[in-house]
Amino acid sequence: MGDTSIFDLSGRVAIVTGASRGLGQYFGRALARAGADLVITSRSIEALEPFRREIEEMGRRALPLELDVRDYDSIQRMARDAWEHYGKVDILVNNAGCNIRKPAFEVTWDDWNTVLDTNLRGTFFVAQAVARRMAERRYGRIINIGSVTCVFGYAGLAPYGASRGGVKQLTMSLADDWGPYGITVNCLAPGWFKTEQTRVMYEDQEWVEYLCDRIPLKRPGQPTDLDGAIVFLASDASAYITAQTLLVDGGITGGSTRALPRKKD
Repeated sequence: MGDTSIFDLSGRVAIVTGASRGLGQYFGRALARAGADLVITSRSIEALEPFRREIEEMGRRALPLELDVRDYDSIQRMARDAWEHYGKVDILVNNAGCNIRKPAFEVTWDDWNTVLDTNLRGTFFVAQAVARRMAERRYGRIINIGSVTCVFGYAGLAPYGASRGGVKQLTMSLADDWGPYGITVNCLAPGWFKTEQTRVMYEDQEWVEYLCDRIPLKRPGQPTDLDGAIVFLASDASAYITAQTLLVDGGITGGSTRALPRKKD
């Protein structure tokens, strides 16, 4: 068996944004199990208290900080406070995001701004604030969370798809900008996972069956399916990987389609 120490995050500090629920908490747990101490953020610091206790019960440290990724000053405060508390930040998981599902004809000006300001502008300015300090130490792992909509388009998701496609392109640009400072920048793009944002879709059993037909592994993703990918991209195992989008999607982006029934002889 190979050297597994390259996946060890002991002594590392990771910021996970949007950690009050959903995939953000799964990312945080996976990093903590690998040895990292955490900075966890949410617009409501009170909402982070149960997760803080959970991480500390695992034997890791967790610093809850308020963060609104649509507010520039809030981003700067979070980055400063995280650095002052731990003295460094090694890993950023840019997870905070939102979605507004509507047919394209019904999307309003404010809908567009809410989604793009959160998912794309917020991702950039959080990365910028954290990377400034990473650059001083010549080390950093930035993981921007995208989705299958980084590469696929779906009806009813125009602003969301635009924002996630932008995150993919942004990741490549930042990787080129910050590579000389020892910072890798990658995008982790989950496929169809059941989260708070997608819960309503999974109430439609016909849609779930259709979805599973399109996925080669024949099931939606479970949050723990992302554990290995997040630890890999956060660790020294991925030291020579940057500017990449890692799709964890059960193979749906391979272009699978529902199999036609075979003709009887």
